[in-house]
Amino acid sequence: MSHIAWLGKKTPFCGNVTYGLNTTEALRQRGHQTSFIHFDNAGSPSNSENALEATDPEVSLPYLVKSQVYTIPSPGAQRELRESFERLQPDLVHASLTLSPLDFRLPELCEQLNVPLVATFHPPFDSGMRHLTAGTQQLTYQLYAPALARYDKVVVFSELQAEVLTRLGVSEQKLAVIPNGVDPECWAPAGLQCTNSIQQQVRQRLGEKRVFLYMGRIAAEKNVEALLKAWRLIDTKDCQLVIVGDGPLRSTLQNNSATTEEGDVLWWGYESDLDTKVALLQCAEVFLLPSLVEGLSLALLEAMATGTACVATDAGADGEVIDGGAGIVLSTQGVSTQLRTLLPVLRDQPVLTAELGRRARERVLERYTLTRNIDALETLYGELLNATRLAA
Repeated sequence: MSHIAWLGKKTPFCGNVTYGLNTTEALRQRGHQTSFIHFDNAGSPSNSENALEATDPEVSLPYLVKSQVYTIPSPGAQRELRESFERLQPDLVHASLTLSPLDFRLPELCEQLNVPLVATFHPPFDSGMRHLTAGTQQLTYQLYAPALARYDKVVVFSELQAEVLTRLGVSEQKLAVIPNGVDPECWAPAGLQCTNSIQQQVRQRLGEKRVFLYMGRIAAEKNVEALLKAWRLIDTKDCQLVIVGDGPLRSTLQNNSATTEEGDVLWWGYESDLDTKVALLQCAEVFLLPSLVEGLSLALLEAMATGTACVATDAGADGEVIDGGAGIVLSTQGVSTQLRTLLPVLRDQPVLTAELGRRARERVLERYTLTRNIDALETLYGELLNATRLAA
């Protein structure tokens, strides 16, 4: 078994955090040793609360600014990172890139230490650059491409993402397409998992109306405003739109939605409890993801695994995930108009939503389980470690 130094994020909450925690836990369960290296200033609550045992040490790097989008390390962070690698002596470094200046220095550092270096690169994108947000994300890809070419391997989540990076000059041999994965035993339809008490609590808060659900950050790139606009324009009958999450646009959108029919939109807020999130998706009939840019949405995979009918835009890899009958794919252009037409159909056709939910779970079981994800990572690690030993 190998010792993996994992460089990633633990706060603030985002898809990168979930990916890192899920992957390192799965690797530990398979017998690998992991050292989690992340940005966290000494004395902060998360620093003390998340301390790991000596066999799986946690290393904190100082930072000046840390957000869901990017991180600015302190001047001494690079030196501390190098000292951590020298002390830990990992077999391999895997960086779930945090969009920080250290991302560009890692190849040189690991080359000096003769340690294989893997990156997971998952900033959201829309390859068509169909709007300003997509253009901004494309600049991120252009900026990172030369640095990614210096990593031993770069994990991406879809063939479409690999094509974007290849066009920007990253060699195909450097790229490994390993999609996100979820645990289908955790994220399962109601009846396959014993969460009755939690389900009852969730259902009591939701009421008796049929549930159309959005779960994720409430930010410009998620395009929740377009979903709300479409919802106001249709007859929702016995249905309600439930918004689960938080973000910079929540207050503005929540205040604006006050003009809708009472009980029509439920602002659930941020939800951290895993069982409650599972129960919310189990209670939902339709999951809606109107994003302008995406990587590969874990929330989408979780909804699919619970057997919820899914509607998502073709931003990032999301369209690729549900294409071919596992969901309904929208264009990132004119989302409100498309939803205004589609939502009444889903409202009036519960047989259709049930079938879409069944196909969605089948797609996850075929392609997007956490087990498949970790199998592929272990294969990738083994190839790099064997090449390093042969070169020694």
